[in-house]
Amino acid sequence: MKRTILAAAPIAAMAIAGLTSLASAQESQALVTFKSLSPETALKAAQASMKSCNDAGYQVAVAVVDRAGIEQVTLRDRFAGPHTPDTALRKAWTSVSFRTDSLELGKLTESGEAWAIRNVSNALPLGGGALVRDGDGSIVGAIGVSGAPSGALDEACAKDGIAAIADDIAF
Repeated sequence: MKRTILAAAPIAAMAIAGLTSLASAQESQALVTFKSLSPETALKAAQASMKSCNDAGYQVAVAVVDRAGIEQVTLRDRFAGPHTPDTALRKAWTSVSFRTDSLELGKLTESGEAWAIRNVSNALPLGGGALVRDGDGSIVGAIGVSGAPSGALDEACAKDGIAAIADDIAF
């Protein structure tokens, strides 16, 4: 009998271990984890974007959204037009929603390739929205800028904001 009990103990231990690992696998499938910009990092990026545009002589608004498109920070220069905060937010939201910089989306809609984007509520496929990616390439947010003389200039300021936080998000 002792031999049977000793032989059964390792089998029981393996069965328990198997059930435990199955439970762990199910838990990992039931929950997701992801990276997103912290409010402090979003503010740093927004401030750098605004400074870039201000240094070039442009009065702008800057908005930063998290990876879900939810607004984290909006800054507006005192001389920027009243439409610029909403426009900047919509550009950032558009970038993160369609996982493409908004200048590129604008080109796609003009060529007719992605024309339907223009019919999506809140989408604004104009230059100035830029994706923020971490060191692994995962999208962690987006920056939108509005108020420079062109979408390409808005985008340049947004990318300067991303450059200012590159070391912070390069995990």
